[in-house]
Amino acid sequence: MTAARPPATPGGLFVPLPARIGRYLVCCVALWCSAVTPAKAQEPDPGGFVEGRSGEVPEGSSELVTPATEAAIERGLKWLAAQQAADGSFGSGPYRGNVAVTSLCALAFMANGSTPSRGPYGLEVERALQYVLDNTSPSGFVCVANAATHGPMYSHGFGTLFLAEAYGMTARPEIREKLEKAVRLIIDTQNKEGGWRYQPRPDDADLSVTICQINALRAARNAGLFVPKETVEACINYVKKAQNPDGGFKYMLSGGGSAFPRSAAGIVALQSAGLYEGEEIDRGFAYLAQFMPDARFGPRFTHYYYGHYYAAQAFWIRGGADWNRWYSAIRDELIGKARQSDQGFWTDSICNEYGTAMALIILQMPNNFLPIFQR
Repeated sequence: MTAARPPATPGGLFVPLPARIGRYLVCCVALWCSAVTPAKAQEPDPGGFVEGRSGEVPEGSSELVTPATEAAIERGLKWLAAQQAADGSFGSGPYRGNVAVTSLCALAFMANGSTPSRGPYGLEVERALQYVLDNTSPSGFVCVANAATHGPMYSHGFGTLFLAEAYGMTARPEIREKLEKAVRLIIDTQNKEGGWRYQPRPDDADLSVTICQINALRAARNAGLFVPKETVEACINYVKKAQNPDGGFKYMLSGGGSAFPRSAAGIVALQSAGLYEGEEIDRGFAYLAQFMPDARFGPRFTHYYYGHYYAAQAFWIRGGADWNRWYSAIRDELIGKARQSDQGFWTDSICNEYGTAMALIILQMPNNFLPIFQR
């Protein structure tokens, strides 16, 4: 597992901030203690996945996490930790107890270096993990009955992603047992087009739900589970067909215009499946470049955090100057007073826990702690 370096000064010396260094050392110990996984001991069959890009962190990334960014992250993490319910879940209002929100909140803590039961937010991660495990049915479906959601397969996708990340860090058999069933459910519910939709049935498909599932499958494969080549190839074909002539992506194959959030998701879907270069990727990034964040204008589209969650992943995997420019722009927008509240949270119409988790994952991408995002 690749560990991130603390932010460095232009001269290459670590910034002398005791709190930051202390947290970093604790996180490194936590990650080292949980680093032995089946994926390392026994390389899984890659199935249809191509190996990830270079493990090298893009040059200059650590310097982009400024002291102001670190302060915003710490405020956000502390606020988020205080919102955890007694049963380990996260979410408020209609989204109270939502599995997708709970999983994203746990991933935000893990992006800071904590793992289940280890690190500064290890307890919060462990409690969230138990909540997701408790809400994984014998069939492998990860979802809370009667909880508000845009579609239960969103909960299943993000829940499976969280289980895969947790298993990869701990190798705990009780996680693997449920993760295997969750992965099998994704494989079995892929439709004939190669995508997935709101319900765990192989009927229709849309790009937004599809990216949730292929990301979860990639994380599971990284943790040592097998994913059939046919599943991956069918997904790649589906996503390619969803690309419009302008380089953006449509919501469903039946037609429709391009939009920033689903176009960012489309690129990540291809990257998760192992497609890092080519015409589709170049056209997709050319389309995304029109949406460079700008703190002067604020959000210019719906599903703001969802879009930037995937855009940050896309540019992080791409690396280089493109990543440095994009991260600097979204960083400045997110940590501005017009975006983060004085209490430390970020507001979203779904719930503030969701907006805060998404913002924290984006801001902490240079940490390189989460295996699904690691280079």
